[in-house]
Amino acid sequence: MCGIVGFTGVQQAAPILLDGLSKLEYRGYDSAGIAVRNGENETEVVKAKGRLKALAEKTDNGATVLGSCGIGHTRWATHGEPSEGNAHPHKSDDGNVVAVHNGIIENYLELKEKLTRKGYVFYSETDTEVAVKLIDYYYKKYEGTPIDAINHAMVRIRGSYALAVMFKDYPEEIYVSRKDSPMILGIEDGESYIASDVPAILKYTRNVYYIGNMELACVRKGEITFYNLDGEEIEKELKTIEWDAEAAEKAGFEHFMMKEIHEQPKVVGDTLNSVLKDGQFDLSSVGLSEEEIKDISQIYIVACGSAYHVGIAAQYVIEDLAKIPVRVELGSEFRYRNPLLDPKGLVIVISQSGETADSLAALRESKEKGVRTMAIVNVVGSSIAREADSVFYTLAGPEIAVATTKAYSTQLMATYILALQFAKVRGEISDETYKNMIAELQTIPDKIAKILEDKERIQWFASKQANAHDVFFVGRGIDYAICMEGSLKMKEISYIHSEAYAAGELKHGTISLIEDDILVVGVLTQPDLYEKTISNMVECRSRGAYLMGLTTFGQYNVEDSTDFAVYIPKIDPHFATSLAVIPLQLLGYYISVAKGLEVDKPRNLAKSVTVE
Repeated sequence: MCGIVGFTGVQQAAPILLDGLSKLEYRGYDSAGIAVRNGENETEVVKAKGRLKALAEKTDNGATVLGSCGIGHTRWATHGEPSEGNAHPHKSDDGNVVAVHNGIIENYLELKEKLTRKGYVFYSETDTEVAVKLIDYYYKKYEGTPIDAINHAMVRIRGSYALAVMFKDYPEEIYVSRKDSPMILGIEDGESYIASDVPAILKYTRNVYYIGNMELACVRKGEITFYNLDGEEIEKELKTIEWDAEAAEKAGFEHFMMKEIHEQPKVVGDTLNSVLKDGQFDLSSVGLSEEEIKDISQIYIVACGSAYHVGIAAQYVIEDLAKIPVRVELGSEFRYRNPLLDPKGLVIVISQSGETADSLAALRESKEKGVRTMAIVNVVGSSIAREADSVFYTLAGPEIAVATTKAYSTQLMATYILALQFAKVRGEISDETYKNMIAELQTIPDKIAKILEDKERIQWFASKQANAHDVFFVGRGIDYAICMEGSLKMKEISYIHSEAYAAGELKHGTISLIEDDILVVGVLTQPDLYEKTISNMVECRSRGAYLMGLTTFGQYNVEDSTDFAVYIPKIDPHFATSLAVIPLQLLGYYISVAKGLEVDKPRNLAKSVTVE
């Protein structure tokens, strides 16, 4: 949620800030603003409610706001309604301090009362304004440096934040600090960049620093100095982002989501091949030895949203192949029930961004309890990646659409790889089965591509469902996990109420909701469960439901029992999720397009949920 950009250099800042903010629109926002320091040491702040287009028009695409040092922000309302007054940047009473902020300050009311007693006047309803004026208060009270002032403020603030701050006395510098909210800093050709996510600066540089938790930095033209909470200088290693700028563009597709759906064959193959050496898996880059694998007594998969659905599918696969008990936990629930963790267990945290607040908190809780942790993440250098004991990097590249597709698919592949390797190392499968299953995994990219070749048929069916009010997804076993993701895709981008049910649960209450022409999508990829699920679907049909069946090509003739059938290529049932999810992604996408909705930026949603 929210987006931060910053720039100090030789070029005009405003156009760069606006361009960077446009690359962060996928994060979700309701207002935007920039603050630019001009040559006369004055700061011009321009803000607008609504889409970034309104801010661009207000500034003539940045041409009317002059200066080579500035910060920008897209805001997703937390404290205070969406409005120009509540939009960032915010400034102190005399304009001495100007800042933008991501995150939530939990004790802002307490701090606001203190600052009001000190004579500060507040013009907004935001917690961010409190942070700005707290920094200003300490800057003046101790007559120190910006680092001193921000350090004092950080000690007093409870919550999460990424801050980019400008001081009147330091006209060409930007100061940043972070706690539990992402921030990266880049340099190139004597200029420096700040962003809350990689795509914002990918056009300008691939040389970045990752600022750590509870750290600060002074950003000058082509020079960045880092500090710890005591104000002492610390060294950071410059990293190179492997993504290229073109990877974050639409490449001729109408929406990022459709582009990312079509990228799945490549990125799934890349993720598989990243650990496949001479016909077998090598997890040395992940940091998990065979001795550690043999010692695992229990696996806890912790995730949110679509990553949680990956965990549900992985539970079936890991338990069946590796014979290790698996629990799948929602990140937002994990630590609040004081989980009982086996000391010999393994906590696997799945997150595309590596910054998901609830999942990060679960990771830290697990480490405090002395349990080994592994991360499956897509963003190198992210908080979860840095703090986990082991990291399996998926190679999805930048995912811009809020509704995940390719990151989900690469996460699935990562869990298949872990399941197979754990099974082999623990002696639960033969070498022949291991090799055969690896060969099966290698067919997935081409089979996904084959499904995408027939997408027009899904498009036709979706156009008939654009006016649907309720959709039910039903399946058993792994098919139930597929249904959960299909239902989420439907509701998050098409705004149609949808639910996923284990098919056998229909008769325990849910079937009372079935009415004439309600769409019921049945997923039928598991041979042992096919007949039972079909029976449940037919019961819905007898009560007026319209049935869509999704099954394996050449294995079942589902057309006899449904109104519309979709076939996917035959594959080992353990890995069916990777294929069956593709038509469901397309179904949600095409219904959203048919309804004229903003596919890439669905209402009220953010790409990365970095606050609880």
